Amino acid sequence: DDYMEALARLHLTVTRAYKVNPDINFEIFIHKVDGLSDDHKIETQRDIHQRANDDLADAGLEKIHLSFYLTSIYDHSIFEAFSKVVQKLIPQLPTLENLLNIFISNSGIEKAFLFDVVSKIYIATDSTPVDMQTYELCCDMIDVVIDISCIYGLKDDGTGTPYDKESMAIIKLNNTTVLYLKEVTKFLALVCFVREESFERKGLIDYNFHCFRKAIQEVFEVRMKVVRSRKHQSHMQKAKRATPNGTPR
Repeated sequence: DDYMEALARLHLTVTRAYKVNPDINFEIFIHKVDGLSDDHKIETQRDIHQRANDDLADAGLEKIHLSFYLTSIYDHSIFEAFSKVVQKLIPQLPTLENLLNIFISNSGIEKAFLFDVVSKIYIATDSTPVDMQTYELCCDMIDVVIDISCIYGLKDDGTGTPYDKESMAIIKLNNTTVLYLKEVTKFLALVCFVREESFERKGLIDYNFHCFRKAIQEVFEVRMKVVRSRKHQSHMQKAKRATPNGTPR
């Protein structure tokens, strides 16, 4: 019953936002769940989900879809939740996932993530299920790479960047698994989980990565061309609405 007031505020916020924009997406973070057992977390999420949907149904707003995530600042659940939200905003997501699937299947890789280095949000991953421990290891690896690069990767005068096209790291775990990080763009990194026996074919992995990085860059170049084309079309339409002397019709 501790969240009854929060549910009332949620209902008020959702209904008001829906009136302004019926196409809005609602992503609900159920925070501070670190003190609950796993069973209690699931039960709490189910109860909140049910109550929130019942309130919307009573108001005649059954069409509204609410997505719920369990989060805490004491683990990486908040980053994983933001990752899933951000992925819904990426129109190229199916293409990115398909490229990752092709990459891991041809390279003998267990799991691969495409990370935003600064926020540690993964914008795409392959089709295999995401394990929280795997995701946490990836985040920790990014922290290690950036921290060490800030100490040893800068020039004597302090110039340079801790993350560039030469950034790469290999970490061998004690369970015959290798973590492999490679720079994709100045904002993105690919983090892979590879078995030691598969990592012996590092040359093949690097070649496939080169093809993968080139494909990723082409995907975003197409996106930029589309954006520029739309801006140009909008500019031309505005120009057509004006008379030759520049006076609007």
